[in-house]
This record gives sequence, C-alpha cells and structure tokens, in this order.
Amino acid sequence: MPASNRSDRPSPTLFHKVKNDKSILALAACDSRLFAGTQAGEILVWSLDTCERIASIKAHLHSVLSLYVTKDHRFLFSSGGDAIVNVWCLDTLSALYSIYSTYDVGDVFCVAYSSSLQTVYLGSQNTSIQWFDLSDKDNRPTPDLSRHPFNRNHRFFDSTGPGGAPTPRSAAALETRSQNGQMLEIDNRNIIQYAHNGYVYCMLLAHDPEEEDLDGEVLISGGGDGTIKIWSLETKDGGSISKLKTLRSGDDSVLTLALDDTFLYSGRLNGEVNVWDLDTCQLLRRVQAHTTDVLALSVGYGLIFTGSASGSVKQFDAQYECLHQWQAHDQLILASVMGECCGKQMYITGGNDGCIAVWDVGKTKNEPKRVESAQNDQLLQSLSQLVAFRTVSSKPEYAQECRRGASWLKNLFKYLGADTEMLSTADSMNPVVFARFKGKDTPSKQSRRILFYGHYDVVPAEDKQQTWATDPFEMRGVNGYLYGRGISDNKGPVMAAVYAVAELVAEKDLDMDVVFLIEGEEECGSRGFQAAIKQKKELIGHIDWILLANSYWLDDDYPCLTYGLRGVVHATVQVTSERPDLHSGVDGSQRISEAMKDLINILAVLSNNDGSVKIPGFYDPVLRPNRAEDKRYAAISKMLVARDPGRGDASQLAEQLKGRWREPSLTVHRVTTSGPPGSSVIPHTATATLSIRLVPNQTTATVQGALKEVLQSAFAGLCTSNKLAITMDHAAEPWLGDPENTIYRTLEEAVVNVWGPADHHRRGSVPAAKPQLKELSNGSAYTRSGLGTSASLTNGSDHHSQATAESPSSPTSPRSTKATFAPSWKPLYIREGGSIPAIRFLEQEFEAPAAHLPCGQASDKAHLDNERLRLSNLHKSKDIFKRVFRELPSK
Repeated sequence: MPASNRSDRPSPTLFHKVKNDKSILALAACDSRLFAGTQAGEILVWSLDTCERIASIKAHLHSVLSLYVTKDHRFLFSSGGDAIVNVWCLDTLSALYSIYSTYDVGDVFCVAYSSSLQTVYLGSQNTSIQWFDLSDKDNRPTPDLSRHPFNRNHRFFDSTGPGGAPTPRSAAALETRSQNGQMLEIDNRNIIQYAHNGYVYCMLLAHDPEEEDLDGEVLISGGGDGTIKIWSLETKDGGSISKLKTLRSGDDSVLTLALDDTFLYSGRLNGEVNVWDLDTCQLLRRVQAHTTDVLALSVGYGLIFTGSASGSVKQFDAQYECLHQWQAHDQLILASVMGECCGKQMYITGGNDGCIAVWDVGKTKNEPKRVESAQNDQLLQSLSQLVAFRTVSSKPEYAQECRRGASWLKNLFKYLGADTEMLSTADSMNPVVFARFKGKDTPSKQSRRILFYGHYDVVPAEDKQQTWATDPFEMRGVNGYLYGRGISDNKGPVMAAVYAVAELVAEKDLDMDVVFLIEGEEECGSRGFQAAIKQKKELIGHIDWILLANSYWLDDDYPCLTYGLRGVVHATVQVTSERPDLHSGVDGSQRISEAMKDLINILAVLSNNDGSVKIPGFYDPVLRPNRAEDKRYAAISKMLVARDPGRGDASQLAEQLKGRWREPSLTVHRVTTSGPPGSSVIPHTATATLSIRLVPNQTTATVQGALKEVLQSAFAGLCTSNKLAITMDHAAEPWLGDPENTIYRTLEEAVVNVWGPADHHRRGSVPAAKPQLKELSNGSAYTRSGLGTSASLTNGSDHHSQATAESPSSPTSPRSTKATFAPSWKPLYIREGGSIPAIRFLEQEFEAPAAHLPCGQASDKAHLDNERLRLSNLHKSKDIFKRVFRELPSK
C-alpha cells in the first residue's frame, strides 16, 4: 500500500482485484467496461460497475499486445503477436475486420486510429509503421489469403524437419482467422519501413499544434532507438504519414507514451519519465520515477501514474511531486488505464502476475453525483468498516468487539437520519440496535410501518490453518465478489437495506416508517432477543410487515424468495453411572450398567431403520402439500434439471427438496464420553447432542415434551442403576409465510424489475429411474437414496457463477442481466431446512406477516472459509429493498 503521502489527496486504495491465469498485457476502458488483453490471445471484458466478467473473446492466436478504443466509442482495436490487427464493434463485441501486412512484421506492439480520417495505424517489431484507410476498404482488391500471416511459411518455425516434412499448420490459427471478420490487406505503399531504428513500442494521436483546425492531428510514435517521432497525417492521401520532427533524450527505449493536452509523457527503459511540450517540442523535465523500466503510463484527473517492471506504482501531481508510492503487483506492471467504477475515478493496472487491480484514486468528480451513486460509495465503505469488527458472539473474548460493532451501527443510523437506541439484553448479552426512519407525514391515515430484522454478529474465523485467501476481517474485492466474514451472513444484506432507506430519505420519497432491529446474538440462538423486544415493544410501535434477508439462492443463477423455514429443538442427553471411569479388562462385566450402552439403547428408539422419526404422533401435525406448493416444487426441480441433467429426474428431485424443506428430521450430532481417550475405558458419563428439525404445524413445546417422554420411557425399561438427564438447549419455531400476500407480491415485482429476465443457458434433462417411495404416517412420500445437498445444487461450485460464464457456442458471448426470457419469468419460491429463531416470534409478537428475501448465492460459503457476496447481488439487493420500501405503502 502507499508508502508516502505528501498531499491532502487520500492515498489510493485497492477497490477490487481481478485474477486471471495468464498475464495481462493490455488494458482499455470505455462506457463502464474494462477490456484486458491476455498472453493467451483473449480479450476479456469486465463490467466496471459490478467487477464481473461479461465476455471473453478469442481474439488472436498469440498474445494480445495492444488495445485501443476509438474516441467515438464505435470500435475496439486489438493487435497481437500473430501480426494481426483486429477491429471489433464496441456495442456487440463482434469482429468487423482483420488487418494484416504482406510483410513479416512480427509482433504488432501498438495501434492508433484517426476517426476523422478513418485510418488505423500500427507499429511493429520490424521497425515499420503501417496504415489502412477503412473508408477505402470496399474499393480495395480482394486480398490474396496466401499472403496472410497464418498461411505464409515462417523462415524458422516452418522449416522442414527430418524427412523433409514441415511442421503441421495449427487448427487454432485457422479457427481464429475465420472468426475475426472481413480480411483487409495493407497496401505495400502504406508502409514506412524503418520508422525507428528499433521496435515501434507505442504510438498515439494528438492535436496538431500548427493547425488551426481542431480536427488536425499528428501521429506520435516511440521506439526502441530512444526517439519519439511526430508524423503529419495527409488528409487527401488515405491518411499517409510523413515525418515532421524527432524528439531525442538519450538512447534508452521509449516504452510507453501518455498525453495531457499539449504535454507529452514518455516512459523509458531506465525508469525515467520525460515531459515534453508539444507546442515547442522542448524537453521540460526528466523525472527519475523508478529504478526499473517504466512499462505503463497513465494521465488523468490532474495526476500522473507510472507503473514499473518491479510492480510498483508512483503517483505524481502536475508539479511532478511524488504524492504516493505503492506495490501494486508482485511482478511486472505491463498496462494501465484510467476509468470509472461505481461512479468513482479509478486507476487500473495489469501485470504478468495475472491480476488486474482497480485503485480508487480518492477524488470524486467536480460535477454533482446522483444520490444512488454516492450512496453506493458509502454503502461499500460502511460495509467494509462493519466487516472489520470481529463481532463473534460465541466467544467471550470478542464481547467488547461486539459492543463496538453495535455502537458503530447505532452511530451510522443516527448519521443517516434515524432515531436510534441500544436495547439491552438479559445477562449482558450483545445488545439489539433499534432504529426508526420516519416516513413523510400522512395525516389522513396512520402511517404504514415495516420492520427489517437482521444481525451483526458472525461465526468465528480464526484462520489458524491459513485457509482464507484474504484477511477474514478485512473486506476485499476479487473477481466481482466481496470477501470477508459476515459479508453474506448478514452484514452485507443489512447494509443494503439500510442504504436503500437512506436513498429514499435523501430523495424525500419514503412514505412509511421503516424500523430496524439488528441483533447481536443470532448465531447463538438469539439469546435475550425475545425478552428485549417484549420489554421495548411500545418503543418499537405497531408493525404492518416484517422483512428479513438472511439466506441464499438455491443455486448461483436464479433469484429466489423464501417462504418457509423449519424449526429446531436442540437437546443434550446424558447418562451418568454411579461408578467412576473403569478399565474394561479389570472391571468389565455384564452385571455393570454402562453409561454408553444405556445411551445407545435409548437413542435407538428415536428413529426407524429407514431414518424416519419413531416418536409416537410425531408426523400427525405435518401438513400435506397442496396443489400450489406442488407446482412450486415442480418449477424448481425442472429448472435445476434443465440446467444440469446430471441431477436426474425432475420429479425425484422435487421429492428430495420436500424431504429437506417441508419434512421433519432427527440428527444425532455427536457422542462424547468421560475419561481418557482409549479403547479400554468404561466411561462414567456418556453424552449425546441431537436436534430435531420441525415443520409448520409442529410446535417446539409439543416436540420437546414427546422427546423427553420417549427417552425417559425407554430408559425406565432398561432396569439400569444409571441416571438420565435431558436438557433442552435451544428451540426455534418453524415458519411458513404466504407467497400470495401483499409483501410477497411486492417483493416479486421488485425482483423481476431489478434483476430482469435473465438468460441462463438451460440444458435439456436426461431421464433417470425413480426410486421406490414410502409413505410417512401422515401420507407424505420420502426417499432416503440420492438426496441432493446444497453443494450438489451448485455442482460443487468453485465460485465461478453461471451468471458470468460464457456460452460455449460463441467466441464473444457478451452477457447481460437484462437479456430476453419468457414473459412469465419470476423468482423461484423456495423453502429452507434451516432455522431462524426470531422470525416466527416477531410474526406472533406484532401480528404481522413476514417475508424473506435471499440476497446471496448458494456458493457464498456463509459460516465457512472465504465467505463472499457478489458485488452485483449487494447492489441489486439494495435496489430491491428500495422498491419495496417505496411501493408497499400504496398496496
């Protein structure tokens, strides 16, 4: 990070990092898109708003060495190590033209284009500068493709081998050539041989200071001979060039050029940057920027950035004072460009470490920014600060950190205009942060009010095994995702909701009160939450709707709405002997009542061999699925199978989902014993922890009572001298929402409008044999075989979302979140097998319906290492919340 700071301007900070497996050799930016040329011959395209890859183009047979976006934003030019210049349509990313020379030019290092003359210029390894007038392309004779670089014999690589046989032609070369548009052959007259006495490394176009016409241009080139040459452009001769001036300042190669009005900057082989005045062609300044080669130069926002072969960057002001210096890459910086990302000015670098780094320059534009853009900046900054608090509720050593996190959250609410208060919990548990944003006065009727519930506490992330790719408590952006503990569960969604309301307040468009209850004990079963809310119910006031966002999509592609959660009863069962730990060889006897045997015997009465729960009457309250619910399961399973036929039959998958979401289950988590570890110990105590997942219409009180009764009855039948203790550790009621009510209809409309219909490249299904189904005691069907897991639903995702993947049928495959889809598209309505203790309590306490918006993807890895949230999911979740908060009052 920056090692020096000599100005009031903030130090550049790493906004986001994109990783690639090949070196990044060229960069260009345009219209919130970033183009990167790679060593593999690809042009990769990223959105600068979401930092997601939106396209991949197989552009060249060898490395992409140069990228150039025209001033009119019509064309993208690329050049490479295959001696080709390709021209691409910026709107569609389709190939338009492929330009080549009949000479053996070697690598084409640089490209420039005059929009007024419609002429492209290229500088090459054979020291020549060549050009092609695109306005004359249709008048040119048909190219002789035998002279195309892919068809010519190379003097070395195509020499004959043993037996006189030449090296076979590459099929990839022919495929690449066929994809890259109309072939255009450079006229042999449009060449300046030996334009430099060395490679032509860089070139750019500048206004001709001697021309009164503002459209007058000159071409400026830099070469391996250490010179900069200025060339006039002939408007009446197809853009032909002739040398005007030569600028020389030593023999070291000129590797990169940048222009700021009439000031020309050149980066040189020895680490020096030269500053030239084009009006007078005088050398104004020599700046020893680095001790290694300057390979990248960028100028913008009144700043000069230099990137070096050592991976370091220096930032200079207009007086050439070094403001900041930092290590941007592990190896060479090969390219840089200025651009905008999320409304902020950015400096972007690429290197041979395969990384693209997006740096926040730290100065916003002078013109006013939209409220939404400003709020997005604050959202990311606030989320980063909240993630930095180690709010681990399960570890007493983090108690003060939890309090600091709650206090910071309270101050944020106050700063954004909310009335706020800290609600104390019993036994000094972490407090609940209460906040209320008041809607506009509506004297004609009582204001409608919505409650948003979330939590600021997280699970531990010690990273003792160094399994995190980033510091878990320092938010980092990588490849379109934000990484950090709690980023998805639940700090990111909470911040999205907070800033959605803040935008409405700033726009004076909030028509209802929005109440926030953000607790700090959710990861520990919401200890003290219910008592705190009951005590402060008058402060909270009446509530019309409840909204939370504490779960994830079913896969990585398809937005969802959650309308049901299972409840849970956690229990500890302990059997204790009247004897101490004994040695089985010395004291073992069938006449001794062993604690472990007794525990195993009573646990065995809880379930049948097929896995079903054996507690009498357990399944009686379970509701059978109705027709509407069956349709939802069918829609989900068909979508999943269409995306991955390997998941088998859709009806089978639907039954598996029902088993996980709407059917109860029992799990024995662990069994522990007293005494030292070893195979010869008869333990004094044997303890089992278990849980029972409940479904709507079952109650925790009934299940707890039935569980105790069954265990105690089984224990009594053992005729043992041991003692049984059953402890109910935690309970949460199941929850079932109404997908047809007002808040769900509003959420659905918002999801469709924000995410838009999306093309998910569905695939056909492959039929699979159906397993035999059994009937539960309430008539529900289930199967034990082949039950999918959350990992299998994302195909064991390694964090490469299908939402940003390329279609195998197209070399370009630009992707859009607004692509076409069936008019009936809507989010998937899903249920979940997990539990959230607060949701059913809040419904009952305030007599208001609850709804659940999953914000993250299935592969977010909540509670696991490298937890993450996609940047676009964060921003779009905020937009969904904003629509809901704005539109619900009118429903």
